[in-house]
Amino acid sequence: MLNRFEGLTTAHMADACVRAGVPVRTVSLTAVAGGRVAGRVLPAQHVGSVDVFLEAFESAAEGDVLVVDNGGRRDEACVGDLVALEAKAAGVAGIVIWGLHRDTVDITAIGLPVFSLGALPTGPLRLDPQPANALSTATIGDWTVTREDVVLADEDGAIFVPADRVEELFGLAESIRDTEHQQADAIRAGRSLREQVRFADYLLVRAADPSLTFRQHLRLVRGAIEE
Repeated sequence: MLNRFEGLTTAHMADACVRAGVPVRTVSLTAVAGGRVAGRVLPAQHVGSVDVFLEAFESAAEGDVLVVDNGGRRDEACVGDLVALEAKAAGVAGIVIWGLHRDTVDITAIGLPVFSLGALPTGPLRLDPQPANALSTATIGDWTVTREDVVLADEDGAIFVPADRVEELFGLAESIRDTEHQQADAIRAGRSLREQVRFADYLLVRAADPSLTFRQHLRLVRGAIEE
């Protein structure tokens, strides 16, 4: 899956979701180390102790991505170097954290892809009851994800897509990427984007029909740059 994602971006996948009518489930995260990641979601709800991560690793398959739900908290770091090292040893392909991390230097040296909302030296100072679904669902931003989802993350953030639609979405994303690359090459060669998408024609038609959207026009001229 990572090899297929290598030539794409999360932006391409988000546009593919729009085109396919799949909900666009994205969050803004920062890459801590290790570049991009793609794999099945391995959910874990953090409640103050690393044991939930260790339990998740017990059922991890090679290439899974640990998706940590820490409620977006910014008063504690919930993943450090030992969790990253253990994840790598368990065959986990990366860690996506809806919360903070710490031990940035050590995590960078480990080389496992880790994405989070940022860093903080302070670890958890609490221990809350672990919910019954702590290892089956994770809420990331506005989205709840499960093992039926795939997560892809790069420099722009993370996107979650249904595992049973990922091949379809990869195909659409590749088509969108190819169109955009052709348009970029044409701009460099001296043919403006406005010319390529017949923007003057769009303005004329819109003047007569204000309900026409640019996205509709792009579909008509097969010049999609927004989806």
